[in-house]
Amino acid sequence: MKTNIGRIPHYIFCIFTLVTGSSACAQAGYQVPRTSDGQPDIQGVWANNTVTPVQRPDIFEGREFLTAEEMQIIAQRAGEITSETDDALFGESVITSALSGDTGSNDPSTGNYDQFWLAERSIHNRTSQIIDPPNGKYPPLTEGGTARRERLAQLRNNSAAAGERFETLDSYATLSQDDRCITNGAPYLDSGYNSYWQIVQSKDYVVIVQEMMHDARIIPLTDMPHAPEAIELLHGDSRGYWDGDTLVVETSNFSDRSELSHNRAELNVERITRIGDGQLRYQLTSNDPGTYSAPYTREIIFDYSDGDIYEFACHEGNYALPNMLQGAREEERREAAGEN
Repeated sequence: MKTNIGRIPHYIFCIFTLVTGSSACAQAGYQVPRTSDGQPDIQGVWANNTVTPVQRPDIFEGREFLTAEEMQIIAQRAGEITSETDDALFGESVITSALSGDTGSNDPSTGNYDQFWLAERSIHNRTSQIIDPPNGKYPPLTEGGTARRERLAQLRNNSAAAGERFETLDSYATLSQDDRCITNGAPYLDSGYNSYWQIVQSKDYVVIVQEMMHDARIIPLTDMPHAPEAIELLHGDSRGYWDGDTLVVETSNFSDRSELSHNRAELNVERITRIGDGQLRYQLTSNDPGTYSAPYTREIIFDYSDGDIYEFACHEGNYALPNMLQGAREEERREAAGEN
């Protein structure tokens, strides 16, 4: 069923590249190229390396866009942090570190990734990825969403107090899908780290290959019916259609085993539009009445990349999982034997 969820007005935007200091704006009156089938051509490798936070920082309350001067200040300060500490600024920690001046580790659990592991970042001029609600914040949680979040927080706190991992090590089956190299969810929207997509089109299908966990989403553009409601999938069941120059993808049938909030949705609506030779506007409207009191919409600008995406070789040579389980069994043996 075609829906109007996510039909958000278009805005002119600019980007400022963190490392090189170069800037670019959307191309006014841009004419989208066409494939041999006459469809809008959105093929290629696209990078989600934005520093825009998902939710609007309080310092930008009531403001939808950054000024050019603020973009330069954020880029300068973030560059100073990485040069001073060589810390890896994951996700939106670029902008939060730049605003707060905090140079502490953004990845203390591993004793630290450095910037070598991350892609060059881009500063776009929005103050938040969330564009609806207009305050740039997630909608209020429902009672069920609040209870689930509090339960998870309590489990994490109890584990931390006991010096243990949040996930139990009884079996590989109790570990996260991330630890098990199964999936990080779809759509994968974290930025800066294995955050590239490759889009391939034919007349009847669009395939989105996510670099993270090398997940491939095969999206029919035909009238193929959705899977029955009883069939639940980690990435949901997607169908696509063209609305002018925009690819609209509707996804339902998400499994509750998915770890990301937007993968619990009853319906996700994605809108993908090429707005320049080097820019792709991506919008996600997620309707998750079990967690949030209203739908919300995020917008991300993907930048064209002339490179390739790389294999995410998670299973191959992965000794972390068997070593974690072996270590847990050794701890149990020592405890049973009364050893320190």
